[in-house]
Amino acid sequence: MDKDRPVYIISVAAELVDMHPQTLRLYERKGLIEPKRSGGKTRLYSERDVEKLREIRRLTQELGVNLAGVEEIMRLRDELWALEQRFHAKVERLQKELGEKLQDLRLPPALPAPSEGKPKRQLSDKERPVYVISVAAELVDMHPQTLRLYERKGLVKPRRSGGKTRLYSERDVEKLREIRRLTQELGVNLAGVEEIIRLRDELDSQQVHLESEIARLRLALLRELGSGESEAKKSSAG
Repeated sequence: MDKDRPVYIISVAAELVDMHPQTLRLYERKGLIEPKRSGGKTRLYSERDVEKLREIRRLTQELGVNLAGVEEIMRLRDELWALEQRFHAKVERLQKELGEKLQDLRLPPALPAPSEGKPKRQLSDKERPVYVISVAAELVDMHPQTLRLYERKGLVKPRRSGGKTRLYSERDVEKLREIRRLTQELGVNLAGVEEIIRLRDELDSQQVHLESEIARLRLALLRELGSGESEAKKSSAG
């Protein structure tokens, strides 16, 4: 079944996700869900819409995330999906350029992620651990104990000096400011913040991975083109 095909009217979709139809209308007004419309303007939901509604229910009912947090989470999920779609489109284009030779081609291994392999990747200025916890707390207008809580929750991971002193980077400080925005301005609970931070980290990781895969295919294409030119030169010389 095509997951994007609009097939369910609102009463059926609401029953499938155990919600009131009015709740589905609210989520539509918030931009969390966008059902298609029939010629008679009847809302029609797809299987993908139903999956999204189940995820919204999990976030709101099981994790207690407010709608502001749900909006952020769904936006990040959409970004992940769009990233994967762009990746697949690029791969298909490269595969067409390589043609049938792709199956017989020995592709070079995928490029290592930034945290893998040796030598270790040079830390950027933003990733360099420079702030002790008291300074980091002052920069983000939080109590040091709050930073320790966020560390225990896995929301931020400061590095440690040789003497085990916590050291925060500029990127850590940016993440802490974002956590403060989510909790204080949007009222997102820590369960929602954890989900948002996880999705953002996954988005960054996927970006690196997919760029690596695209680079791998491009290198294979260049090698194949170079091999073709070499064969052509040999033929003409002979």
